[in-house]
Amino acid sequence: MVDVTPAVAPAVAAAPVAENDHKYIFNITMPCGGCSGAVERVLKKLEGVKSYEVSLETQLATVITDSSLPYDKVLKTIHKTGKKINKGEADGVEQSVEVVAE
Repeated sequence: MVDVTPAVAPAVAAAPVAENDHKYIFNITMPCGGCSGAVERVLKKLEGVKSYEVSLETQLATVITDSSLPYDKVLKTIHKTGKKINKGEADGVEQSVEVVAE
């Protein structure tokens, strides 16, 4: 039998998406572990996030949220870390990554 257990598990693994949940995927420039750690820290504190996975290797953050948390709020939260967000996707549809000043 082959062991397929990942070498390092993320702090909170991205769970399967329930019917009313949202799945947001962000391509973020993260050159180091500190960068990915910063993204993890803000996602961990964001109300409505059910699970997330931030990968330094793939430069992706996958976020599963309940239906009350909109894409723009997650985008703005990640943007506050100062990391460059290259692409964004909400429920399989590409979205803008432009953050509008409030």
